[in-house]
Amino acid sequence: MLEMTRDAFEELVAEALDTIPPELTRVMDNVAVFVEDEPPAHDPELLGLYEGTPLTERGEWYAGVLPDRISIYMGPTLRYCATTEDVVHEVAVTVVHEIAHHFGIDDDRLHELGWG
Repeated sequence: MLEMTRDAFEELVAEALDTIPPELTRVMDNVAVFVEDEPPAHDPELLGLYEGTPLTERGEWYAGVLPDRISIYMGPTLRYCATTEDVVHEVAVTVVHEIAHHFGIDDDRLHELGWG
């Protein structure tokens, strides 16, 4: 497994978030991004997870709810990648992938777009 400190991994996630175009970050609403060590036990190879209500499914009822949650998982990412450059790339892809879910884009469409 590739070695990396949590601080360094969190910095990669922050850098990936900084690459999201401002016109998209302005419309992101009620979502928080977290770095977690490991994913849920039922899916140990999961690199990231979006939990919440996509923007495309929110209606007038959407108020006073907890923020959507994007989790980026350090353990499986480091196990999956062979080099630091691989980690940088995979973190960027995972962050974009999970933010896309926030915008209502499903896995099939992400695969079509090359972000699967």
